[in-house]
Parts: sequence; C-alpha cells; structure tokens
Amino acid sequence: MTLVRYTYPSYRSLASLPGRFQRSPWSGLETEIDRLFTSALSNFGDPSPSTRFPVDLYEDKDNTYVRAELPGVNREAIKVEMVEGYLTISASRKTAATEGKPEESFSLARSVSVADDVQTDKVSAAYENGVLTVTLPKREEVKPKKITVAVN
Repeated sequence: MTLVRYTYPSYRSLASLPGRFQRSPWSGLETEIDRLFTSALSNFGDPSPSTRFPVDLYEDKDNTYVRAELPGVNREAIKVEMVEGYLTISASRKTAATEGKPEESFSLARSVSVADDVQTDKVSAAYENGVLTVTLPKREEVKPKKITVAVN
C-alpha cells in the first residue's frame, strides 16, 4: 500500500484544561472535507484530457489480471511492455476534427508494479470492446496446492 497524501489534523478548538489539552472530535472535519473536495474537483475545469486511465487488478489461483478501459483507442495504438517488474500500458488516441476544432492527438500511459511470481515469458493481452485485459500467469511453485491428509 502506498500512502498518496497525508495531512495532519488541525487543532483549531483546543481548550485549555489544568495541565492538559482536550481536542474536539469534530475539529479536523472541516479540513478533511476541504481535502476531499480539492482532490475530487482538482481537474474539473481542466479542458485537457488526463494522460492516466484507471486500471483494475485482480487475481485467481493461476493468474493475475490487469484490466484497463481504453474506449476509442485503436488496437494498433496500444503498446504493452513488461520491464524490470513493471507492466507498462501505453496508448495514443486522436480526436476527430469538428466544426471550429482541429484534430487533436494525445497519449495515455500507466505503469503497474508486478509481483516477482509472474512468468514474464507467458504474459498475454486481449483487447475487446474498449477493454484491455492483460493476463499474467503465476509460476507453478507459487500456486496454492491442495494436499489431502489421511486421518486414521
């Protein structure tokens, strides 16, 4: 788990007691609400498209999967690479020219750290209906094995 951002709680309502400070349980609420609105609305007025895209990571006993939604991207414009424990997905997309607006192109990229238990030579990717699914097979020695024990 990576800590993205941490802000210390504010101590606005400190009441002085004999030798101690008492903090209200609501004192950091305003700061926390401000932080949430700032992070949620940070790119609200920005007309330029974001260069990052969301990815989902999930696994079963045999594989780890990385799923990325890339709507409107051509299959030929997607590039998937595994380098030194990182899976990098990059894509480029062109927006069509409309009345008064020229054609624009931009690129998207996302890197994800991959565990060491992946067979890098057997990684595969499939792109269907705007969703890219990368399958990362696990090594045999790290797959869970079921052992049956006979009880006498």
